[in-house]
Amino acid sequence: MSTRKEQLKALDRLLTIMDELREQCPWDRKQTFESLRHLTIEETYELADAILDKDHKAMEGELGDLLLHVFFYAKIGSESGAFDMGTVANAISEKLINRHPHIYGDLEVADEEEVKKNWEQLKLKEGKESVLSGVPKALPALIKANRIQDKVAGVGFDWEAPEQVFDKVKEELDELSEAVTLGQKQDIESEFGDVLFSMINYARFLGLDPEAALERTNKKFIKRFKYLEQQAKAQNKTLKSMTLEEMDVYWEQAKNL
Repeated sequence: MSTRKEQLKALDRLLTIMDELREQCPWDRKQTFESLRHLTIEETYELADAILDKDHKAMEGELGDLLLHVFFYAKIGSESGAFDMGTVANAISEKLINRHPHIYGDLEVADEEEVKKNWEQLKLKEGKESVLSGVPKALPALIKANRIQDKVAGVGFDWEAPEQVFDKVKEELDELSEAVTLGQKQDIESEFGDVLFSMINYARFLGLDPEAALERTNKKFIKRFKYLEQQAKAQNKTLKSMTLEEMDVYWEQAKNL
């Protein structure tokens, strides 16, 4: 592991490289906040994949890519005098100090939950109009729902026990079933959304990340389906030519891999 001095030297090196690229590379020179935005989102998801795969080497690489983006935005900001890497670092440092009065002040907290509740209260004191002001509009719906629920829980708007939340899940499933029976598509969509929202809330009470849980299931399904395709190919068959019963044999085999 690097020493503090070596880490600071590495960051200074990256600052220098960023300056050189912005001055000398045609591609880097033409980039803007807007052109980098979708690339940053892509890099974030690549890091998320590496985390789920528990691939530390890949995490190191993806964190480097994200760090480059932070430095890139700061460099562009410095060119107009809006901000630079120093002001960015100082701003987050001040925020962390202000949001942790139990560390940098005289506030006492009992546990993590108190820290989270105090965090949301402090944000309101800083001028936020709503506890939900900090939820980005562009977040994917599943992640957004999780953040919404987490934030309102931070100010006490929450269920008391997991059993209550699971009862709510069952209630929403009953309402979805009723809507399906009546056949009104708009109502079905609304009730389906309520089911998903309540399931995400239940995941929070179980201490699970619903996005990570769903992505692990996606990965599991992809792995099994690819095995099914491989076995079909080995038999000189196409999936369309196989019966469901034939495909199910390989699907069950894939579960044991």
